[in-house]
Amino acid sequence: MYAVEVRDHVMIAHSLPGEVFGPAQRLHGATFVVDAAFFAGELDANGIVVDIGRATDALGRALEPLRYRNLDDLPEFAGRATTTEVLARHVFDALAGPARAGALGNAGGLRRLRITLHESHAARGWYEADL
Repeated sequence: MYAVEVRDHVMIAHSLPGEVFGPAQRLHGATFVVDAAFFAGELDANGIVVDIGRATDALGRALEPLRYRNLDDLPEFAGRATTTEVLARHVFDALAGPARAGALGNAGGLRRLRITLHESHAARGWYEADL
């Protein structure tokens, strides 16, 4: 399996309701380093998994609506705790469409996508699934 991974970051604010979240129940800021890994069983005719420039641009577009926003105010997260795992799935869903459509290159060869959000140097979470 071949893979290409691109990286960006996003700064957000949010609160996480529920006793399980302790002090994170209060409004706080977070900076996530976000990795998007694209997997293909075979390279395309150009010898790539995806075009790195296109993948980087697509990740930036997926993150743009979240940048410097309070996620508690966004309708797409109404009634949901914006945990690292939930945000990873949100970014996955934003990238899966362009990846499946061939907008990043290697239209028929992409098999899988993994989105990893690094909360800190010591903690990260991800969502991964077939395309």
